[in-house]
Amino acid sequence: MSMKHLMISTALLTAASGAVMAEDVKIGVPSWTGAQAIAHVLGEVVTSRIGGTVDYVPGNNATIFQAMDQGKGDIDVHPDVWLPNQESFTKKYADDAGTVTLSSMPYEGNQGFCVSKNFAEANNITDIADLGRPDVAALMDSDGNGKGEIWIGAPGWASANVNEVKMRDYGLLDFLEPIRAEEAVKTARIKDSIAKDEGYAFYCYKPHAVWFMFDVVMLTEPTYDPEKYKMVQPSDDADWYEKSYVASKDALKQVQIAWSNSLGERSPAIAEFFANFQLTADDVSSLAYEISAKDRDPADVAADWVAANTDRVDAMLGL
Repeated sequence: MSMKHLMISTALLTAASGAVMAEDVKIGVPSWTGAQAIAHVLGEVVTSRIGGTVDYVPGNNATIFQAMDQGKGDIDVHPDVWLPNQESFTKKYADDAGTVTLSSMPYEGNQGFCVSKNFAEANNITDIADLGRPDVAALMDSDGNGKGEIWIGAPGWASANVNEVKMRDYGLLDFLEPIRAEEAVKTARIKDSIAKDEGYAFYCYKPHAVWFMFDVVMLTEPTYDPEKYKMVQPSDDADWYEKSYVASKDALKQVQIAWSNSLGERSPAIAEFFANFQLTADDVSSLAYEISAKDRDPADVAADWVAANTDRVDAMLGL
């Protein structure tokens, strides 16, 4: 046995010594594929390497953060916290209440709006403003109501609120109808629009499986300007839409996991692992691709990833 494998952390030894510590975690699972992928990687490491038990609990951002704040173990971890998108939650629970811990090892996220490469090239679409051209909007009007459709995110996403404000402040509401629907609806619509050579625009971000699934391009936007990016979320003010003003691209995001501080007392080995957990944007894109494009079970995808990345997982476990 190598010296590396002898250097097992105290918390991990405690977890491995039996059911005394009862290492157990309930992982929140938001609706987007990247979050589902990360949730199951966390869960696979907990079960296969720490010997703990895992429950997966579907929920939106508000539900997961509230449960982590309460610290009762109903939901212990959020697998994919995008900042500053979810800043209203992290300020409330991590900064002010001090009941939630954010990982210090984020990956980088990039958000924007996409169309298929063929649609972009055929109609000279390169910038978000091009979607407001009457000829382009008409090509995106699938229901005949006189406006093109643009998917801005799923219900409950903070980013969908930002995108709704952007559509207004970019001057696009006369030409485009913002649509909120689950991500599976968007994915099906992309596939259908490409097959039928129709126009379709949608909120997109990296990492994401869409970059492996379809030939799409991200449109340019006005460069991020904090003076033109004043976003108020519904969780902060009922008049959020009227009080917000967003007329520039989002800043690049820091994306990390967050967990309830109470987890450290209840399941110390798991909390220690979470503190050392780190994926890259490419990791998340590839995991999401396996789940979305190949229709594989997230648990199977996660198990394969953990098995193929033993050294990285060892490092996260302090081995």
